[in-house]
Amino acid sequence: MSTRRGFLKAGGLALFGIGVGGVPTFVARAANSLKTAVSYKKNKILVCIFQRGAMDGLMAVTPFTDEHLKAARPTLFMSAARNGGANPLIDLDGRFGLHPGMKSFEPLFRDKRLAIVHGIGSPNNTRSHFDAQDYMESGTPFNKGTASGWLNRAVGLLGHDASPFRAVSLTSSMPRSFYGDNPSVAISNLQDFAIQMKGNPGGANMAAKSFEELYDQASPGLLKETGKESFDAVKMLQKTDVRSYKPENGAVYPNSPLGNSLKQIAQLIKMDVGLEVAFAESGGWDTHFNQGTELGVFARNAADLSNSIVAFWTDMGPLQDDVTLMTMTEFGRTVKQNGTGGTDHGRGSCNFILGNNVSGGQVHGNVATLAVDNLEDGRDLAVTTDFRCVFSEVADKHLRISNDGILFPGWAGRKIGVMGA
Repeated sequence: MSTRRGFLKAGGLALFGIGVGGVPTFVARAANSLKTAVSYKKNKILVCIFQRGAMDGLMAVTPFTDEHLKAARPTLFMSAARNGGANPLIDLDGRFGLHPGMKSFEPLFRDKRLAIVHGIGSPNNTRSHFDAQDYMESGTPFNKGTASGWLNRAVGLLGHDASPFRAVSLTSSMPRSFYGDNPSVAISNLQDFAIQMKGNPGGANMAAKSFEELYDQASPGLLKETGKESFDAVKMLQKTDVRSYKPENGAVYPNSPLGNSLKQIAQLIKMDVGLEVAFAESGGWDTHFNQGTELGVFARNAADLSNSIVAFWTDMGPLQDDVTLMTMTEFGRTVKQNGTGGTDHGRGSCNFILGNNVSGGQVHGNVATLAVDNLEDGRDLAVTTDFRCVFSEVADKHLRISNDGILFPGWAGRKIGVMGA
């Protein structure tokens, strides 16, 4: 009995992590047998978006007064001057300009709800996508052997009773950020409730035993003690027609993987199932060729990112006070464009933090003039802000997590003031 108790308590929503194809029948049976659904205590919610492929921060938020950048990018440089093109950069502060594809961000920036950190990145100078993503998601940029992800450790530090939907990734497989001992779940699509538990030891352990056997052997008392919240959460999902979800406040989500993911995160937040940490991905940022300026692959990705985020934020309405959203990318791109109209793997990039408690309306960080002598390895925007400085501050101020020693082992850096008091 103690084994089953530990099994059920440790697993949370990993109970459902058998792969794809819907909710296991015995779970559905148990959920349907419950008469009421739990409304979980409202807590703050952190939404993280990983921009996979390495976003060109110098194109997203351009230091447009820098003549060195203009010389390094003869066909990619964009101006903020009205006569500089049909769609010029959006002048943010006289030095930095927002890419026109991200124009939906401008009102949030002016309203001081959106902050930008420039020159952010990893202290590890790898330019390998896989390694850089792994280091950033583990939160240990010089330790390849860290088993857990920083968001999984954050979940473990929240310090209160949890819903089985506390940590949810709207992805087809478990992201590295959620690897670890604390229950988390990857849901590729709420409509078919497809779940993958790769990388989650609890899910892996459960796969080794028969779900039916565990259910049949567990007494009603044990289920009440250890599994009721999980079954309640499933019941809540089952009673909601996620296909007919109507965004509120005039929000219009792009019909894209990121737009659909953020729409489903909004659904989970409004369903009150206890979501506290959510994760989504934005792909296509590896712009080695034909990067484009006001049109092209970068512009399309920029518009999708900003429009998806703004739709989500609009949809949140009165719940905005409970939510902070943060983007991340593994590294930036070279200052100098290459011979195929693109940019190669670089170092520093930028990220966006959105919320009602951010120090918004400003570009944080330190970006020196892009003369060759100031570049990392003579080619890249230098990393002047360790990503852990920002991630830890957001976790501290928004989620009230202050144990940096566990969240980012071996790091003892300082916050940069991107969050409000």
